[in-house]
Amino acid sequence: MFDDLPPDLDHLHTLRVWHTMWLQRIDAKIAALARRQTEEERGRCNRPAPPEWIIELGIGERRPPLQIHTGDCHMAGKRHRRDEARRLLATGLKACGHCRPDSLLGITDLSSKPAFTAAAH
Repeated sequence: MFDDLPPDLDHLHTLRVWHTMWLQRIDAKIAALARRQTEEERGRCNRPAPPEWIIELGIGERRPPLQIHTGDCHMAGKRHRRDEARRLLATGLKACGHCRPDSLLGITDLSSKPAFTAAAH
């Protein structure tokens, strides 16, 4: 039989200690990854639901509303607030062409209304 282990006791003890240290490192890494995976799963389960509607805001001091989006629309951008979607759509604020919140809210025929502007806000 092929035996590639050292023939003396001192070297065998050294190898055993070395491998024990590696097993401890591997076990610690496994435990850390398992904890992280559990925390990520808990975070996914506890994440609040997206809002139903969000209003995308412009840039500047007054930050006028630009478009209405559904809460999970990927086109919404970073500047937004969660309120008054129905009222702003009724005043003529543009609805997002991707998520179509106006259709979901049942407010589809607004072409005859004047466009909402920052000055009117």
